[in-house]
Amino acid sequence: MDSCALFLSTPRPPPPLVPAHRRRPLASRSGLRRREGCPCSCASSSSSSGRAGSQDRPPRPWQQKQRTQRPGRGEAIDPVGFLAKHGISDRAFAQFLRDRYKALKDRRWELHSRLIDLKEASSGFELMGMHRHRQHRVDFMEWAPGARYCSVVGDFNQWSTTENCAREGHLGHDDFGYWTIILEDKLREGQEPDEYYFQEYNYADDYDKGDNGVDVEELIHRMNEEYWEPGEIKSQKSRLEVVAKLYEQMFGPNGPQTEEELGDIPDAETRYNEWKALQKDDSASLLPCYDIIDNGQEFDIFNVATDRVSFEKFQGKSPPLAYWVEMRKGRKAWLEKYVPAISHKDKYRVYFNTPDGGLERIPAWATYVLPDAEGKQSYAVHWDPPPEEIYKWRFERPKVKGSLRIYECHVGISGSEQKISSFQEFTSNVLPHIKDAGYNAIQLIGIVEHKDYSSVGYKVTNYFSVSSRFGSPDDFKKLVDEAHGLGLVVLLDIVHSYASADELVGLSLFDGSNDCYFHSGKRGHHKYWGTRMYYNQYVDEDALIYLIIANEMLHELHPDIITIAEDATFYPGLCEPTTQGGLGFDYWVNLSIPEMWLWHLENVPEQEWSMNKSISGRKSFAEIILYEGKCSNSSVDNDLIFRASSLLNIIKLITFTTSGGAYLNFIGNEFAHPKRIEFPMSSNDYSFCLANRQWKLLDKGVHKHIFNFDKDIMNLDGKERLISGGSPIVHHCDDTSMIISFTRGPFLFVFNFNPDASYQLYSVGVDEAGEYQGKRTPP
Repeated sequence: MDSCALFLSTPRPPPPLVPAHRRRPLASRSGLRRREGCPCSCASSSSSSGRAGSQDRPPRPWQQKQRTQRPGRGEAIDPVGFLAKHGISDRAFAQFLRDRYKALKDRRWELHSRLIDLKEASSGFELMGMHRHRQHRVDFMEWAPGARYCSVVGDFNQWSTTENCAREGHLGHDDFGYWTIILEDKLREGQEPDEYYFQEYNYADDYDKGDNGVDVEELIHRMNEEYWEPGEIKSQKSRLEVVAKLYEQMFGPNGPQTEEELGDIPDAETRYNEWKALQKDDSASLLPCYDIIDNGQEFDIFNVATDRVSFEKFQGKSPPLAYWVEMRKGRKAWLEKYVPAISHKDKYRVYFNTPDGGLERIPAWATYVLPDAEGKQSYAVHWDPPPEEIYKWRFERPKVKGSLRIYECHVGISGSEQKISSFQEFTSNVLPHIKDAGYNAIQLIGIVEHKDYSSVGYKVTNYFSVSSRFGSPDDFKKLVDEAHGLGLVVLLDIVHSYASADELVGLSLFDGSNDCYFHSGKRGHHKYWGTRMYYNQYVDEDALIYLIIANEMLHELHPDIITIAEDATFYPGLCEPTTQGGLGFDYWVNLSIPEMWLWHLENVPEQEWSMNKSISGRKSFAEIILYEGKCSNSSVDNDLIFRASSLLNIIKLITFTTSGGAYLNFIGNEFAHPKRIEFPMSSNDYSFCLANRQWKLLDKGVHKHIFNFDKDIMNLDGKERLISGGSPIVHHCDDTSMIISFTRGPFLFVFNFNPDASYQLYSVGVDEAGEYQGKRTPP
């Protein structure tokens, strides 16, 4: 929670896994923050378990086609490419990159041998957890390889551990540790079961295309009339006519009664020729002429048809899916006939029987979680509102034009009252302020569900659930939708390394085993943070592979997505292309420089500042004064406040104009919010005194002035696209005069950090001679 605006650097973006014209190039990188050539072994953040070895079997045809198409941009894969680009020579690190690439290929092979593509690999949220099925039921799926028995318990079954359990077999428990439980809707009294087992229902009135009383036989007749041309289908008295004839031939009174009468069964080609000869009697038939002979070759659908005309006619037909949709019944018919197996807002948990006994856990894919009365163990809430209550999206996601001006915020502390603010309050009160301040993106921290509010959201318990402290899932949808309507891009802060170690509410020991979602032993525990790890505090190869695959997946499926790495180590290759040995992020932010700037201010007198350090500075003497609330103290000299606010404005401007294509500000810092942030905890008697924002200061004196200056900076970039137009070029940096001068785009910036002297007729160099229109930074 640094008081200063953070700094993001964007080097060349990673090449996309889609045609290049689908992705907009980002701004060029800033040389001031770039240390991609660092050959050291540094920490990284990610997750994954141990990698699997390469498979022995050859790839399937579609997989081979997919692999030959990657990377798809005409760029050769070089595991150490970014080292060569920057002229870095480090044998040890280069060998590490090559070994990592070999492991990455093994992991990709494993994924593509089991899944069709990255889209399927990323669609687990559509299957896992609890989802309503079209056939009057609810499907629940969980992954718990260490469990021996699984059931769903909750309000809907009086918390019975035996009523709704997984069956044996593929649809119950498979060899990979997936458990599937089907919750059947219950028939209402006096109602009869559906005539057809495949009867489907629409559960939203907006999509109700049923309840019209159309008979199935009538629908099939209409489908045949539309789909088949005259002569393409033989008339049959019944759909079972062919099956009945075949059964009669084999087992009827005129069929063979003994093995001797049955005789030898001819081979497939002989039987096919006999059948073909019988078809010649039906000269009026226009059925497609397909010759299918098993000659031992690998099956290929394109080699089946010998009649090209028939094949092309078949390819040109569209299946009559509209009729199958018409067979569905609507929500009203479903409610009249069935009682939902689990209702909206019902509480539930998942129960496991393990070698160590029975366990109740919050499902890993739960989308809404609430604490119980005592706050010790939470429970999942089935979120399935009726159509009239569900939130309907109104706005499309905006696209960033120019640079990113990010407003980082925490919903809980966004209000002025001493309480936890809600999604609704944030939407109504804070979003308009962010838009007015000139920012074009918001970054939400602490959104993912966590048990301990004092952790600021960094001890995550449920990764697919928004925190219930702030409101419901639909409240969060409205926040995002309203932000999009204001033209604000929404970024979420996801922390894989801060998983809660609490076994009752988190993923730790989820199925009773220590290595279900985390590494076992010390590798799965962070000794400083007290959290569980998808990786560890050292360089973890699995973690880096996870980040590479995640970035490839995100940019392939969502070409306009933005990924940002928060790094404290200057890890090399963060924003380099994955095809060149990088991790594939679009931006990276490093917090060590703001900390170094703060140390510089607290320990070095202003007269001894080094301009080489000031140009990368973040926090100023002004912020130290304002942060401690001294501006409201009458004993503080007005001249000191004036100097502090002026210096703060200078720091803001030089920070922004030297940033690497993006800028990040924490909520309240745009008007120099006083005092520190401290969440309620035992050390402060769970006080909310420092866990809010004093918005009333926006209309007062120095805070109003600082906010207006910050707003002017944002508007300048919005109009001129200042920080997205190339890197700054430093022309003058003098420690004696304490003057810094640099150009960025068409702008020339000159900063005087000398607290005691001002200069006239001071000369600085520029790239182009001519007249420059001057503008002095207001005090």
